[in-house]
Formats: sequence, C-alpha cells, structure tokens
Amino acid sequence: MIIFLYGQDSYRMREKLSEIVQEYKKANEKCLDLSFFDCHKKTGNAFGRFKDGLCQTSMFKEKKLIILTNPLSEPDFKEKFSKEKKSFLDSSDIIVFFQEADFNKKDSLFNFLKKNSKTQEFELLQGLKLRNWVVKRFNNSKIDQKAVGLLLEYVGSDLWRMKNEIQKLIDYKKDGMIEEKDVRLQVKSNINTDIFKTIDAVAERRKDKALKFLQKHIEKGDSPLYLMSMINYQFRNLLTIKDLAEKSLPYNVILKKSGLHPFVVKKTYSQSRFFSLQDLKKIYHKIFKTDLKIKTGRINPEIGLELLIAEI
Repeated sequence: MIIFLYGQDSYRMREKLSEIVQEYKKANEKCLDLSFFDCHKKTGNAFGRFKDGLCQTSMFKEKKLIILTNPLSEPDFKEKFSKEKKSFLDSSDIIVFFQEADFNKKDSLFNFLKKNSKTQEFELLQGLKLRNWVVKRFNNSKIDQKAVGLLLEYVGSDLWRMKNEIQKLIDYKKDGMIEEKDVRLQVKSNINTDIFKTIDAVAERRKDKALKFLQKHIEKGDSPLYLMSMINYQFRNLLTIKDLAEKSLPYNVILKKSGLHPFVVKKTYSQSRFFSLQDLKKIYHKIFKTDLKIKTGRINPEIGLELLIAEI
C-alpha cells in the first residue's frame, strides 16, 4: 500500500505522519521494520537502499513501514522508482511518500501517485479553517474573538509558530480572558503578513496606504531589497495574468497557463483591473530601473522605494 502526503503545510503533514507511525507501532509490537529514507540528501543510492529494505524478509512476519522523505525532489530516485513503480502497487507493506520540498506537479510520477495511492494534500489553512484550528488549540483557555483576529493577523498560516505563540499566551494568562492587549504584548507581528498588505496596497494603487505601510517596514528595520523583491514578484504576476487575460482566454485556462497557485491567480486577476497591459509594462520597467539604481548605489534604497510607489 502506498500513502502519499504532500503540501505546503509541513506542521499538519508532520502530525499526519506521526499518526501513521503511532498506528503502525500499536499494530506491530516489535517495530523493527520501520525505516526512514531521506531521498533528497545526496547520501548514495537511496532507491537501492529503499528497494533492498523492502525486499528483506521480516523475521517477525510484520508489515514494513517505509517512509520516503522528499522523493519527488530527487531526480535519481524518481527516475529509478518510475521504472518499477507498478511493481510496488501490490506490496503488502506500507510505503509513505512524504513530500515537503517543492516539486513539479506536472511530473508523471506525481500523477501516478495521485491515482494509485491514498493521497492527502496539506494546503496552508486560510480563513475560517485557520481560525477554527487556532481556537481549538486554546483548549480550555479563554480568548476574546478580537484577540484571535489579531493573532491571525500577526502570525498568519505558519502553524509551527502559531503553536508556540498560543502556548506563550496560555502560559502568560493562566487566569482570565486573553485579550488583544495580551497578543500585542506577547506576539511580534510577522513580516510575511505585513508585506502582503503592503504589496496589495501598491498593486491596487492605494498610494497613501502603501507609503504608510512602507514607512512601518523601514521603522522596523525590514530590508528595502526584500521589499523591492516582493513588489517585483507581484508585478511580474500582474503582467503575466494581464497578458493572458488580454488574449480573451477563459479563467481556467489562465489558471493553468500561469503556473501560479490558484489563490495567487484569483487575487492577481482581481488586481489586474486597475491597470492596462501597457501600464504594467511601463511599471515593470520602472521597477527594474529602480532596483538597478539601488543595487549599484546610485540611489538610497528607502528613497528609491518611496519614489517608485509614488510613480505607480
């Protein structure tokens, strides 16, 4: 049996993997046939070691549990497994493909695994699902709903960090209700959450708000080059989506051709209405020139960013 776990949410993936391991340990008291192979590390013939481990006869007649981490990111393993992939389908042992690293979803092995295994994708939690996950983790501790909202704004979808921040708040406020002021005191705002607000403001031509957000980043000591790279990334996406939309392609075709995450396409498609294709080409050229001036020391990074936003 093959189990395929993949996605961006490494926290919930790890929880699921731990659950599989614990179930295996309950069913197999000896637990001598539990193996891990990190296919992404250049530690020799990973496929050969995996196959040898699978073919070895167990002294205790237990099912084997073999966990392959990041197999789709290692070309050598992927190529060798693909040649023999059908031979593993009828195995009575449990083979877990655990894929945290990036990989190509157009890959033939990915499609094979989706069709022939117990597959579970772990996307980053958003919206109500994320909120419910957070509230549940507070258990018996009381937290004000506004405090939950602020915590989500500060931390976002990073469940590893969220788990730690929740425990910090629980330990800090052992009695009484956890309020917004407690979150502000104990939790530091995440730049990744703040930066998306800034980029959205720039992309939607809300200049006053974008400049205000930019100033907050600078005051916190955030790198101007990082901010520039995020602006560049968003306008590259806008240019891609606008170019496809101008060809009168259906939304589902734009989604496929762009190669971007559906959430990114949805937001970028909406933002593209603020610009003509020609506008975006001019802005993208301005971004390139500003970035070059900053990196060559011809302009102060902070001034360069402010001028760029003012001109968009």
